Order: sequence, then structure tokens, then C-alpha cells
Amino acid sequence: MDKYLLPEDDGFPTRVFGTWTTEKLDYVRRYIYMFEKSMREKPWRQRSYIDLYAGTGKYRAEENGEVHLGSTLLALATEYPFTHYYFAESDSSNLNILKQRCQLAPQKIRFYEGNANQKVNEIVREIISVDKQKIPDQWSSLNLAFLDPDGLELEWNTVETLARVNKMDLIIYYSQFGLNLNLKNCYQTKNETTIDRFFGDAEWRKIFEKWKLKDSIAGIHRDLIDYYKSKLHALGYVDIVEPETGVEPLMRTSKTKAPLYRLLFASKNKLGHDFWKTVTRKDVWGQSRLL
Repeated sequence: MDKYLLPEDDGFPTRVFGTWTTEKLDYVRRYIYMFEKSMREKPWRQRSYIDLYAGTGKYRAEENGEVHLGSTLLALATEYPFTHYYFAESDSSNLNILKQRCQLAPQKIRFYEGNANQKVNEIVREIISVDKQKIPDQWSSLNLAFLDPDGLELEWNTVETLARVNKMDLIIYYSQFGLNLNLKNCYQTKNETTIDRFFGDAEWRKIFEKWKLKDSIAGIHRDLIDYYKSKLHALGYVDIVEPETGVEPLMRTSKTKAPLYRLLFASKNKLGHDFWKTVTRKDVWGQSRLL
């Protein structure tokens, strides 16, 4: 039991991932640390961490078998913890393992079993209820949501729902690999597709229309990401569209270095973007990151 919150084998099953997961979670870990270190002493009613694809809390590195903390336990084990945690997971066995691993954490944790795109409504209602307990002011709840599905499961409606909370930073998994696999087939499908739900509309099809006859669609993601960010901007998020990809770290496969996914960041406060830019200047190995 004393190993549940440590990056050690505790007897429970763990999924196996490559170095790209370690790299991704290091960005998240460092942002959490900077976020909480800067905000912990201010009189927020609560500081919340939301993880809609919580998993089991740990994973095992493909390369060497070492056990690492996943996003949920990283958020719990950070030097300056949040006051409230909201964990959603669709797989009941995964959620039960996560509950076991979290049982020694002193922080207030709420668990939600089910589809993240549905459970988000319950989570947001809970957070907003805290905000309404007193007259709204600048010290209402401060929140960070990590949206990290396996592929294209995240729907735009979920992002819109989270954005209803006034102070809600977002770190969003953008599946470049998943989109590459599905763009052509989804474009040829007239019915609503996974990609339509990810972007929240069919405008991505117009972007694909411009690229589909080219020799390569590798450059399409700059246009797709900028479109996604423009929709975030319409929800009240600031400084979203960037002239370069410096704040969207790209994770690649270990051997072939093929692109897998990016992390997109959104905040309604410029300070959040300053934090993110600081975090993403260096990778997990402390090296200045190549764009």
C-alpha cells in the first residue's frame, strides 16, 4: 500500500507505453508544478485538476520496464497539490485500480465512471456550484483540465462544456497520427464522423479539400490546429493562434520518429500561456526542443 503513490510496481496491472508518453507527461508535470506553485497562496475557493481519461494512474515504459506515474498520480504527488480532483474513466476495472492507488491521498477526489464526453457535464456542474456559493469574484475556482484520450475520442462539445467555467486551463491531446489515418475516409463519408465530432463541425473538410490533391498532406496540421485554436478563441481563450509551432510539442515514435500527437494548450489568461511557453522550451531530457 505504501507504493501506491510512488513510481514503483505495486502489484496492479499497468499499461505499456513508449518514450513519447514519458515526454508528454513531463510537460504536464512541469506545467502543474508551475501552475500550483504560483497560485497556491491566493484565496481561490478551490483549485481543481480534471482528468477525463484517467486510466489506472501508472504505466510501464516499453524500453526498460520502469514504472512511471500517470497524469492523475502526477497531479496528486506534485509538491503543491490541488485542493480538488475530478477523475473520469470509462473502464470500470481501470477505475477500480485508480481508486486503490488514490486511497492514501489526503486531497478531495471525485471519481466518475463512464464516457468522458458525458461525465464532463457532472464535473462542470460540481465546479460551477462551488463558484456560485458566494458572490462571483476574481477568486472563484481555478481549474486545469488534461484531455488525453487514446485517439480521437475527445469531442468538441466536451471542450465547450469545460469552457463554461470561467478559469479553466486546458491541455489537449491532438492525435496527428489518428487524423492522418482517418482524414480521407471521413472526408468521403457524408454522415457525421469521429473527426466531425472532434472539431465540432464539418469545416475541417474544407481544409482537407485544399490538401487532398497534393503529394503530401503533412502540412495540413498547421491549418487544422489553427482552425481548432480559432474555435477555442471564440470560447474566450486568449493568444491561441501562434505563428509557429513552438508551443505545440510534437511527440514521435521511438524508432522511426514518425509524428504521433501534439499537445495544445489554452488559457483565458496570458499568464497561463507564459507558463506553457516556459515549460515547452525544453524537453524531458532538459534539451532545448526542436520545432
